[in-house]
Amino acid sequence: MAKPIYILNGPNLNLLGKRQPEIYGHDTLDDVARSCAALAQDLGHVTELFQSNHEGEIIDTIHRARDLAAGIIINPAAYTHTSVAILDALNAFDGPVLEVHISNVHKRESFRHHSYVSLRADGVIAGFGVQGYELALRRMAVLLA
Repeated sequence: MAKPIYILNGPNLNLLGKRQPEIYGHDTLDDVARSCAALAQDLGHVTELFQSNHEGEIIDTIHRARDLAAGIIINPAAYTHTSVAILDALNAFDGPVLEVHISNVHKRESFRHHSYVSLRADGVIAGFGVQGYELALRRMAVLLA
């Protein structure tokens, strides 16, 4: 069986659908997991979705991905703007990495305009709501073909 595509989510995304729905929408992370699993199946892939509010757990998951995942789709949330450690972990991963943001971070506070993760990402999708995960998954399928 082919290696899965990891979909990693950072802090507060466990509250997706409940926290600031005017920014992040009403879909939950479970909704994202279901839609991505269905699309991945249509594309001939499988996904594994992870979420953590803890930077070290995200880094540990990226480390495991080195042996277990074909590619990584990551929404690092607030760690986007602060975590050199997540960047370093991603730099140790040989497969494709795509960065996703539900909101358009460039229309928000200026501190959100910088992404450490973008230094490693093969592509960035922002501002398409949770549909951005599906867009990233479609692109990942092309990169893995």
